[in-house]
Amino acid sequence: MSDFNLRDFYERYIEALNAHEFDRMDEFVHESIVMHSEPSTREALVAQLHSIIDPVPDFHWETQELAIHGDSLAVRLINTGTPVKEWLGAAPTGRKFEIVEYAIYTVRGGKFVHMSALHDAEALQKQLAS
Repeated sequence: MSDFNLRDFYERYIEALNAHEFDRMDEFVHESIVMHSEPSTREALVAQLHSIIDPVPDFHWETQELAIHGDSLAVRLINTGTPVKEWLGAAPTGRKFEIVEYAIYTVRGGKFVHMSALHDAEALQKQLAS
């Protein structure tokens, strides 16, 4: 992987997410992956992304910190958006939210094979409900 730049790869991935170009996920994600410690698929990831963008069409990922070690990445992002439909049990209020997301990835063969992320669900719920 010495010819493969993980930082550039990840930046292209985030650009595709923010452009909602989920049909490009085959550039970034293996067909079979481990997502949140469970066997999954690229198709399931794309469905998960659509389940975010449908109620929050302006959902945005912004990389704050990126650490690379071998074929692994650890990332801190800021996620923002304004729900226009009910999302995570909260009715849309017109209010924006901003939460921190932490993600860990493993890349093999130039694509993600492991993806795991977490965010402060309580902070998100408070922002959506207030």
